Amino acid sequence: MLQMLLGRGTAGLPAAAPVDFPTLRLPSSPNAHLAAPPGATNERHETVPLLPVPAESAWGVLRGLGDGMERVWKMAEWPELRQAQWVARTRLMNYPDLINAQIVELPGGTGLFLYSRSLIGYSDLGVNAKRIADWRAAFDRALSNAR
Repeated sequence: MLQMLLGRGTAGLPAAAPVDFPTLRLPSSPNAHLAAPPGATNERHETVPLLPVPAESAWGVLRGLGDGMERVWKMAEWPELRQAQWVARTRLMNYPDLINAQIVELPGGTGLFLYSRSLIGYSDLGVNAKRIADWRAAFDRALSNAR
C-alpha cells in the first residue's frame, strides 16, 4: 500500500485490467460508483441513457476524456473492447482511485459505462459519485462538440 501512496501518476499501482461490466459485482463498501446503460447490469448506482451516436464516434470521444484533467493519468486502453482505464490521485493524500469507462453497442443505441472506485479506505465521502457526475458532464460536452 505504501507504494500506491508514494507513487506519482500510475506508479505503484497494480497492472491495468479491463472490467467485465456485465458480471461486475460492486464492493460492499461505499467507496465505488457505477453508471451503466439501462438493463446492462444488475449492479448500478445510476442509469446512463443510450447515446444517439455510433459507438465508434463515442469511443473517439471517450479515449480523450481524461486528457487535461488535473491529477488524472491514463493507465491503459483496450480498443477491441472500447474500454480505457485512468487513475485519479487526491490532492492532499495522493490516494489513487481507478476509473474505467467503456462504450458498447446495444439494441437501440450506444451505451456508456463509467466506474470509479477507491483503492484505499472504506468510505470515499461521495468522491466517486461526484467524479462520475463530472466525467459524464465532460463526456456529454465533448460529444456535443464532436458532432
